[in-house]
Amino acid sequence: MKSLEERINDLVREVPNFPKEGINFKDITPLFCNPEESKNIIKHFANQLREQNVDVIAGIESRGFLYGFPLALELNIPFVLIRKKGKLPPETISVAYDLEYGSAEIEIIKDAVKAGQNVHIHDDLLATGGTAAAAGDLIRKCGAEVQGFSFLAELTFLNGKDSLANISPNIITLLRY
Repeated sequence: MKSLEERINDLVREVPNFPKEGINFKDITPLFCNPEESKNIIKHFANQLREQNVDVIAGIESRGFLYGFPLALELNIPFVLIRKKGKLPPETISVAYDLEYGSAEIEIIKDAVKAGQNVHIHDDLLATGGTAAAAGDLIRKCGAEVQGFSFLAELTFLNGKDSLANISPNIITLLRY
């Protein structure tokens, strides 16, 4: 019998030369056509977090919402959105960060998390870790603690875990490429 990782990997579609020449894009959209395996993904993350002190799940726009919200429901805890600047109603708290070719800014509603809460951050992909690290900075700027991170997939050759280790050593990834 195949492991969850093997079954999920079988469903992920590789799209060559997308979004540009030389990139082999890992397309997770076929997972959403498989409710049973999607439930298994949520249970996998929930089982890893159930005994930890997590008060809130924060999902990073937009694919971090897809499994982050059901994960929060499974754990019976709140879910909060981390979005690109200008997408949330005021009042927000924001953090700017550098990208490979420029900069970006993310934000959270000012009272979405409370000082002292333990927040677990979820996204679909860990690449360089820049966006996840910025999300961690955002959570800490709110006065909350970053309990950890979870990702559906990790591109290990980009060493994204290195940029997150000083925020939280608790990093869960289901697939590694």
